[in-house]
Amino acid sequence: MTILQAPSSPTLTFHQYCTSQPKAGLYVAEKSFIQSILSGSCFLSSQRQAKGLNFSYTCSRLSSVTAKAASNGACAPSVSGQTAESEVLKALSQIIDPDFGTDIVSCGFVKDLLVDENLGEVSFRLELTTPACPIKDMFEQKANEVVAELPWVKKVSVTMSAQQAKPIYAGQLPAGLQTISNIIAVSSCKGGVGKSTVAVNLAYTLADMGARVGIFDADVYGPSLPTMVSPENRILEMNAEKRTIIPTEYMGVKLVSFGFAGQGRAIMRGPMVSGVINQLLTTTEWGELDYLVIDMPPGTGDIQLTLCQVVPLTAAVIVTTPQKLAFIDVAKGVRMFSKLKVPCVAVVENMCHFDADGKRYYPFGRGSGSQVVQQFGIPHLFDLPIQPALSASGDSGMPEVVADPQGEVSRTFQELGVCVVQQCAKIRQQVSTAVSYDRSFKAIKVKVPDSDEEFYLHPATVRRNDRSAQSVDEWSGEQKLQYSDIPDDIEPEEIRPLGNYAVEITWPDGFNQIAPYDQLQMMERLVEVPQLTPA
Repeated sequence: MTILQAPSSPTLTFHQYCTSQPKAGLYVAEKSFIQSILSGSCFLSSQRQAKGLNFSYTCSRLSSVTAKAASNGACAPSVSGQTAESEVLKALSQIIDPDFGTDIVSCGFVKDLLVDENLGEVSFRLELTTPACPIKDMFEQKANEVVAELPWVKKVSVTMSAQQAKPIYAGQLPAGLQTISNIIAVSSCKGGVGKSTVAVNLAYTLADMGARVGIFDADVYGPSLPTMVSPENRILEMNAEKRTIIPTEYMGVKLVSFGFAGQGRAIMRGPMVSGVINQLLTTTEWGELDYLVIDMPPGTGDIQLTLCQVVPLTAAVIVTTPQKLAFIDVAKGVRMFSKLKVPCVAVVENMCHFDADGKRYYPFGRGSGSQVVQQFGIPHLFDLPIQPALSASGDSGMPEVVADPQGEVSRTFQELGVCVVQQCAKIRQQVSTAVSYDRSFKAIKVKVPDSDEEFYLHPATVRRNDRSAQSVDEWSGEQKLQYSDIPDDIEPEEIRPLGNYAVEITWPDGFNQIAPYDQLQMMERLVEVPQLTPA
């Protein structure tokens, strides 16, 4: 009985493989290593690391090894031909995650693989990126099926789990935000379009999908949350020892609003409001959350900019109505998010139509939502009808998706929830792999999110192009960091995502460089990068 922790992209050289198989002879180790390469369970890291074993050599040796094995009668299909673990992983690699376009083994979803060859039993855990994954049941069913098809397997046990809630980059975040995976802004930049209705119903839809969710009502001047939900405890409590805020809760969703602070609606100037919002959001004990939905206040002023800069927003959902007047304000909000590198993943057009006497009527006109989609390239559009029940649920203290989970409105919000989950997963994947250091090539690999372009940069070039005050005089623009100050063989110690717009690179001298994607795209690139010799 053996236990294997499946890595997402293992790298192994032939020399390393042979030394890890002390009981196997050179021929056996070589054959197994080549099979591992062809099955995708390991990859050559580079020609240099492979101690001279390049891909052409691998293919030529494979034919001789296979021929020799055939002459020895070693071609019978059996567990001994390949390890049982590699057979299971190869079977599971047939399952492709539609969001990432990669198999679940390469994505690193397979954990705690346990194989008992004598009993024919296999068990493992699939750790998904979010408990709200809309296709988790499909993953579980397919995993059972593909492994059960192996001739020696008699019993398969699959358990499902989700990754621990944490942001892509938690290094400099306030303690209260360090255990939140995704922060979603619901915005319209115009009042009265149903933004709070969308935010609350989206949050409860995500909770119904299995996620841990919180709602932050960022409108201090006119908080809506106390009217739209009915928690037992309607006053926020303070943890005097930690000096933190304990959120109230309704039907499993954590809630924070200035309306729960016992103050009602605020009458104060902008700078004070920004401070209140910052305190409410960052000092709250949110705990582990998969999604925090922020109900943004109208406008594009201090409060909105403070939220976007203090909080690492994963994505934004835009709410509008069919009128042209709504589109004008919404366009300002989309441009604000674009400048702050926050991707807008969906548009919700509220109050777009109603049905009566067998006909569909559009009392406010048509086209605002589709105009936002076309002009700004936002991929998904959702229509919400004029329904008395939806309006009444906002006043009753029970969200519509909770009051009528099978209704037309709930179905639209379920589609929106699936969209948000999928888009957030894609964004996290793109950002986490956008910039990395390839030690075999000694080059920084860059693939900017939402771009098919991939290129390499020399580490010294990146370090020499730092534009911070430590490298460039802020007043005169004079270059303080000289070319000769940076050695050609410098290597980064760590590269971490910084929001959706940049990475933070730690260098051996202790300097932390902020490198925006836009700046990296303008740097001189490496033209020739070592590659494996093709067959």
